[in-house]
Amino acid sequence: MITELGIVAGEIWHFLDEHGASRLSTIVSSLDKSRDTILMSLGWLAREGHVILDQQEEDYSIELRK
Repeated sequence: MITELGIVAGEIWHFLDEHGASRLSTIVSSLDKSRDTILMSLGWLAREGHVILDQQEEDYSIELRK
């Protein structure tokens, strides 16, 4: 499971690098992964300081930390 989370974290990082700041709902609908897996992988990226998360009403805006 840890390996899968790392791979999905990489996919999220590449998605954000290509598309810029995005909403969580957009990331979930764009990647062919479960919402839970995406959330765990985002937690990994956030813990390591690679992304900035900002709550936007009932969604989150996510961007790469520069």
